[in-house]
Amino acid sequence: MTLGIINSKIKQAEESAGRPIGSTQLVAVSKVQPNERVLNILKQEHTIFGENKVQEAQGKWPAFREQFPDSKVHLIGPLQSNKVKQAVALFDAIHTVDRLKLAQKLSNEVQAQGKAPEIFIQVNTGEEKQKSGIVPNEADQFISDCISLDLPIVGLMVIPPINEEPSLHFGLLRKIAHRNGLSGLSMGMSSDFESAIAMGATHIRVGSAIFGERDYS
Repeated sequence: MTLGIINSKIKQAEESAGRPIGSTQLVAVSKVQPNERVLNILKQEHTIFGENKVQEAQGKWPAFREQFPDSKVHLIGPLQSNKVKQAVALFDAIHTVDRLKLAQKLSNEVQAQGKAPEIFIQVNTGEEKQKSGIVPNEADQFISDCISLDLPIVGLMVIPPINEEPSLHFGLLRKIAHRNGLSGLSMGMSSDFESAIAMGATHIRVGSAIFGERDYS
């Protein structure tokens, strides 16, 4: 699929859900993609990109931003505590806050640098042991703790279990966000973003459908 096709599918999904056109932000997941593919999407005037690792993002985005100063980079992979300083300096949003120690480090670093990325809390709706994220029954308290640290919490993020109906997890995330007064919902990927938009996603994370399959070799 091309970027244009993805954008038209987003628009159709917004129309079908009775949502304002343009209310869903497309995060183009550029992790592990060759620079020429990323450059191709930047030249098409797309501005929001997602990276999984601080180190990889540091290696390519400072140069891209010189050429494309309007570009925004979101961290959508796990954040290690020892990379918090670099992450606050580099990213416009962090989608994966999932533990109090990390939230406290982010809060301290935001104060130190005087700049704050938008923060999403990752919720492990499927309660999968191998996956990051706060479990649903601890989410309300964790959101409250993060807000008390003066972190700019804008919403929640989820990666549904691979073998379950994603809309059930999108619905649960929306419910938790709603009762905590949060409007941001980072949910939906290449295979299920239309369902996520129907459930109110504000940010969808689409990679292979835009850039082609990743080569991890």
